[in-house]
Amino acid sequence: MTVRVVGCKTEYAVNPRGLHTLKPRLCWRMEAQGQAVKQTAYQIAVATSLQKLDNGEADRWDSGKVASSQSIQIVYDGKPLEQEGVYYWKVRVWDGEDQRSEWSEPAFWTIGLLSRTAWKGKWIGRKPVQPAAASAAAPATDGQKPELEKQLSPSPHLRKMFEIRGPVKRATTYATALGVYKLCVNGERLGGDWFAPGWTDYNRRAQVQAYDITDELKTGSNVFSVVLGDGWYSGTVGFLGNKVYGERPFFLMQTNIEYEDGSRDSVVTDGSWVVTTGPLLYSDMIKGETYDATKELTGWDNVGYDDSGWERPDVRPGYNGVLSATLEPPIRTTEILKPISIRKTNQGTYIYDMGQNMVGWTELKVSGARGIRVTLSHTEMLNSDGSMYLDNLRKGIQQDHYILKGEGEERYEPSFTFHGFRYVELIGYPGEADLGTIVGKVVHSDTPKTGRMRTSDEKVNKLYANITWGQRGNFLSVPTDCPQRDERLGWTGDAQIFARTASYNMDVSRFFTKFYQDMLDCQQPSGAFTDVAPDAGWIRHKMWNTRLNWYAPDNSGWGDAGVVIPWTLYLMYGDTRILEANYGAMERWVEYLRCTTDNLVRPDYANYGDWLSIEADTPNEVLATAYFAYSTKLLSTIAGVLGKMEDEALYSALFEDIAAAFRGAFIDEQGIIRGHTQTVYVLALQFGLLTEDLRQKAVEHLTADIKRKGDRLSTGFLGVGYLLPALTDNGKLDVAYQLLTQEEFPSWLYSIKHGATTIWERWDGWTEDKGFQTPSMNSFNHYSLGSVGEWMYRYMAGIETDAAASGFRHAIIRPRPGGTITEVEASYNSLYGTISTHWKLEQDGEFRLAVAIPPNTTATVWILKGKATINGLSAGDSSLTGCTSVGEEDGYLKFEIASGAYEFLSVERQVV
Repeated sequence: MTVRVVGCKTEYAVNPRGLHTLKPRLCWRMEAQGQAVKQTAYQIAVATSLQKLDNGEADRWDSGKVASSQSIQIVYDGKPLEQEGVYYWKVRVWDGEDQRSEWSEPAFWTIGLLSRTAWKGKWIGRKPVQPAAASAAAPATDGQKPELEKQLSPSPHLRKMFEIRGPVKRATTYATALGVYKLCVNGERLGGDWFAPGWTDYNRRAQVQAYDITDELKTGSNVFSVVLGDGWYSGTVGFLGNKVYGERPFFLMQTNIEYEDGSRDSVVTDGSWVVTTGPLLYSDMIKGETYDATKELTGWDNVGYDDSGWERPDVRPGYNGVLSATLEPPIRTTEILKPISIRKTNQGTYIYDMGQNMVGWTELKVSGARGIRVTLSHTEMLNSDGSMYLDNLRKGIQQDHYILKGEGEERYEPSFTFHGFRYVELIGYPGEADLGTIVGKVVHSDTPKTGRMRTSDEKVNKLYANITWGQRGNFLSVPTDCPQRDERLGWTGDAQIFARTASYNMDVSRFFTKFYQDMLDCQQPSGAFTDVAPDAGWIRHKMWNTRLNWYAPDNSGWGDAGVVIPWTLYLMYGDTRILEANYGAMERWVEYLRCTTDNLVRPDYANYGDWLSIEADTPNEVLATAYFAYSTKLLSTIAGVLGKMEDEALYSALFEDIAAAFRGAFIDEQGIIRGHTQTVYVLALQFGLLTEDLRQKAVEHLTADIKRKGDRLSTGFLGVGYLLPALTDNGKLDVAYQLLTQEEFPSWLYSIKHGATTIWERWDGWTEDKGFQTPSMNSFNHYSLGSVGEWMYRYMAGIETDAAASGFRHAIIRPRPGGTITEVEASYNSLYGTISTHWKLEQDGEFRLAVAIPPNTTATVWILKGKATINGLSAGDSSLTGCTSVGEEDGYLKFEIASGAYEFLSVERQVV
């Protein structure tokens, strides 16, 4: 038996006195051969050096032998941790036979700067250019500039020489920006991430990145070099305009250097740095980029460059926001795609098909004369004549321009912009382009892949692939609604309906923890959560926009993300502290909802409702009251998890009262719910708002509507994720599979039949009879309607967590075969290890299910009723280990299993 450390999470909290406390959480996995491996105790050792840890000197924490099976989310309980400390740790465990493992390989975490007084650096940027000075500097050429070069600002280049006095023991750089940055030391880029420090509400907080640069420094002269981009701070933010947070970008850095002799130095941003502009004429998230290679500052990022002609920076006097540790995962290039075809147009341009709707940019390889301008234009779709479909970009400009320096083969990729595209038009290219001229760089928040799925239906497999590509394309610092047009905002309703699907596909624990902090940063004094996070001026925009006429102070299904997302993180990762830390925020939301009701029925003022449903108008007051009940129900459950028994009872009673108010206000004697849409029945069923008699009637009304529509759905964003679960939970598995595999419009497979490689924003984004939908809102990369992925994992593949033992400490394995699908293979990489299922239904009715459960976990397995064997043995065989029969339920046989691999075989299948 071996133990492997798999994670350490450090959480920063501020106590009422304003002092920081540190609460690292430790996780490990057990790796063992055989069945029924369970941890019964652990011992954690933490030391201030690797040598001490190896020598058994746990000078920070020795837990001793702790009788516990817990191996994730262990809260550090040692001596106080110090600013800039480095802490090494290891763990060993005991199993059920009291056999002790060897110590794990060591892991470590570091502590950053914990107070404002620890920061000595100043915010620096380029001084604003005075119009008169700019005009005098280039009066003859300014009128020849393209319009965007006049409107947008060049990227500042910052530089600082410094000396290293001798051998360095440790050097750490702490950096952040109001804007985005790329930081190098001695010409070597630090981190390799994109768009640091990420998008936050900069009026409230900026995230700090830490880099260990010990190995990059050399005795003698060294140099820091930084390129700043406007980013979300002073660049264009969706349709909210530019300069939302500030006029221009600023940079903050502090490098603390500890020498082998014990002495220390610091290099900080201040007025001694120098600044200029270079080849980046502008680089904007929404408007693209222009890079003039003739203006490159050759050697500027290395020692010895003459910067005597550069300016002194503008030094900002201070910043009122919080400087916090980086919560989110870094944004990285995760894949490189080669185009699958190239076509030369009559205009002499080249149109590439990347074969996949993706998010990121293209890298260009080109040779030509100095001064030639080459343009890379990006789009998701083509018009019927083969030209680029650009109408749906609205004011977004997905173009990057490169001006050659004329020095042989040149390579270019943008710095501070990104695009959503499948097709690339290469304009102004000197010579003949080919398939090797460009490659596509796939860029997104680096959330490691945790889920895999394959079925016997290739179209369903493609649906799953499209769901994951939609997630990759839109999870970029925040969960954006689209990656191409002038929007790209963090809509909370989209995020909450997709959160469970996202959690199966990838490890989004850090991603959603950070996004939830964004939500907290803009939670209103009333308790209302906002429609988008970070807010970025959205509230002001909608309140001042008479064209929109969107004045709702909250929106049901969007604000409820404030309860749904923490609950999802608890279910998937066993994280109770996100519930503890944010319990008050969730309470304020539910109390706000209660105070804005008429006898517990919420008003009809919501702006969005069941967004983009198809010919099905769900009344806002019905949807709002249903979600009010759901948030209250979840809050009651959360109170129970946290041991708040009085609150649990209080909110449970409130939920029952809301459910009764819902029934009294919206349901008639025939069981028809106001609006009579699929979504009203789905939400009433899934949120537990109905009596048994009304439940049966709701199922009948729901399935009748689906049948009446030709076995097709009509749900929008808020109903779609619950549609198949509601059908399955209420005995209509056959209807769920009919909808899953339906290929006619509207359906999930309709877009796939027509070549989609991502999930579309609208069911009718493009149809055979009408072509493209309105270009004012028509993204072809949008994850919300892909929330069916949750059902595919939980029901079709049968991998579910037990809320009473969250984080998959106890799994529920209950695959639901149905429809035309005869085989499903899936896995989920939980914090404990990989859970996998593989079921196959033979023509003779034989049902095979292979299950693997990681060490230190258990599971309940449900298999279709029939004559069953497990690993070739009958259920009652005394030689069968790790598996116990626990009876029958709903036409299934149930077994409790310990960790290990099992194969279940059931014959004489019963149809249920």
